[in-house]
Amino acid sequence: VQLQASGGGLVQAGGSLRLSCTASEGTGGSDAMAWFRQTPGKEREFVAVIAWDGTNTFYGDLVKGRFTISGDTAKNTVYLQMNSLQPEDTGTYYCAAGPIPATIPRYFTSWGRGTLVTVSS
Repeated sequence: VQLQASGGGLVQAGGSLRLSCTASEGTGGSDAMAWFRQTPGKEREFVAVIAWDGTNTFYGDLVKGRFTISGDTAKNTVYLQMNSLQPEDTGTYYCAAGPIPATIPRYFTSWGRGTLVTVSS
């Protein structure tokens, strides 16, 4: 599964961004898509996951209530709407595809390159 993430950028604290992740050659049978983020020197952190059938979404504690994950199966695209962004949300955001809606990176078999989000104070 080839994943292409986009939508990162520089935003002030309190602002919003929407990330997109497209499976350019189809989902390859993956049943879930997720977003993780990472900053230098830290482990990859779970952000949100969605089952492709839309029945199941789950969020990391640090983003719950501020971020929303959604999917468009016709476009093989998953979105991450990020509101009320804070400097601690800064990082490289990666989308991932896998067989189950998990929260641990090793359960995901395909990864996009990542898109950088920078939140200034």
